[in-house]
Amino acid sequence: MTNSDYLLKAAIKKVTEKLNEIVVEKIEEATNIAQDAPEILKKEFDSLKESIMEEASRMEKADNIQENEPTNTYQNSKIKIALNEIEIINKQIDLFNKKINNQIK
Repeated sequence: MTNSDYLLKAAIKKVTEKLNEIVVEKIEEATNIAQDAPEILKKEFDSLKESIMEEASRMEKADNIQENEPTNTYQNSKIKIALNEIEIINKQIDLFNKKINNQIK
């Protein structure tokens, strides 16, 4: 074998090793992101749920000031329906999180 053959083999070996390092590193990063994604989604959804409830409360107070309670029961039932729907979505997110976590393990 000539010197150029050794140089070529060494270059191929080192480039392959470097590419393998990069691929492994990127896979680890993707795995970490995938593991954190369900928790991030849950936190964002909880934050959204809280701000929806605050806004609903603010809107209810504003309507009560304007109308002096003739439709208060109707508004409360709408809020209860919305909160029930939010709770259903929360349960679906929890199931999604469990499925994702089981697939990662």
